[in-house]
Amino acid sequence: MIRVVGVELRRSAALGTALLVLLSGGFMLGVAHGRWASGSMALVVAQREYQILLLPLALAAGVWQGCRERRAKVDELFATVPRPRALRVVPTAVALALAAAGGYLGATAGAAARLAGTVRFWPPEAAAVAAVGALTTVAAVWLGLGLGRLLPFLVTAPLAAVAGAGLLVVSLVPRPGHEWLTYTLSPVHDMWLDTEFQTIPLRLSAAQAVWAAALGLGGLAVVMTTARRARPLALLPPVLGAAAALALVPHGGAFVAHPPDPAAQEQVCADGTPVVCVSRVHAALLPAVTPIGREVLGLVARLPEPPRAVHEDTSTFRPETSPPRLPGVLLADLRLGPDGRLLSPDLLRIRMLQEVFRPPQMCRYGVDSAVEQAAVYWLLGREPQPEETVDPTITSDSSAYTAEAVRLWQVLRRLPEREAVRRVDAIRRAEQACRDTEGLLAAR
Repeated sequence: MIRVVGVELRRSAALGTALLVLLSGGFMLGVAHGRWASGSMALVVAQREYQILLLPLALAAGVWQGCRERRAKVDELFATVPRPRALRVVPTAVALALAAAGGYLGATAGAAARLAGTVRFWPPEAAAVAAVGALTTVAAVWLGLGLGRLLPFLVTAPLAAVAGAGLLVVSLVPRPGHEWLTYTLSPVHDMWLDTEFQTIPLRLSAAQAVWAAALGLGGLAVVMTTARRARPLALLPPVLGAAAALALVPHGGAFVAHPPDPAAQEQVCADGTPVVCVSRVHAALLPAVTPIGREVLGLVARLPEPPRAVHEDTSTFRPETSPPRLPGVLLADLRLGPDGRLLSPDLLRIRMLQEVFRPPQMCRYGVDSAVEQAAVYWLLGREPQPEETVDPTITSDSSAYTAEAVRLWQVLRRLPEREAVRRVDAIRRAEQACRDTEGLLAAR
């Protein structure tokens, strides 16, 4: 059996399939490196999203292999051989499965190597998502084998690729109230995480694996069947697989596709004081964040009741969750660049100082951003700069906005130290209480 599989690896479409999946997957991951540079879960989820292009290619490769006997005009000859058809089909199917899975996982491994310097968190959920992606690729190849057996024509492979891509695109359409159904049956639906602190539940990955395996077995059953009347039985594995997969996931409002991952949100702290911590998913960035965090804590130490520690903000959006606001703890929102490292130490420093003024909840009315910016830059000890706008939502008339912040900063700068500290603390207390800050820096 092993020797026959080796022969099929060399003589069938297996090597071509492996190269097709490997090069296509590697190329798509390479050109969008910034999308998954933040962590291992982001990587495997991004690759699953790219299956909208990989799966049609795998399906077409399977169809091409399934038409081999008809193209070689030996199908009638092989039908007269007394050896069971399953014994002839299984080695080819195994060779294609090894090739498809190897190409998919090879692209994953190549991308993961680029994360070695910035990522230390590799949760089991990420491995499960990657394994389901490999299994789904195998299922596409086996479905193609069955389709090639049913329709052994030259046009079948390209038409199958187009039809497969169309079905995947349709599966992307949201279906309110039936998200659990769409996520289970579509391998690419909403494969995108809002933050690095979310995950794909193992239960959902298990359901998707069952469904993919059932589809693949259905395609393989078509290839193994010799009697035309028995071919409808090939529908049995997909039907049973769909029922089992849908039974594994919660239904309705109980279903959460991208829940927070407590292991990723767990804080990892640097040695020494003041305490500076980042999430476990960003543990490799702790040496870069620690000096900035301690510098900021030193800058705000002049204020009454200043924060004494820094923790990373691990908020998520779907579902909406936020870490508890602990007394004396300053939350830091890390922004990463396309290389998976800090986007800008200066930006982090400014955003951490900005967080000193932020209220624990959303205010009904917005704060005076120029007043806040003046206070932030007074703590920094330098003049506000247009390219370092504290409020990232301001995209128009930034020069006028910064000019007002500079004027207010100069008001603070001319005040005695004690009075300036009192004014900045008044701004902080007003913002945290959702009160208007206008006029707090009026010269008097």
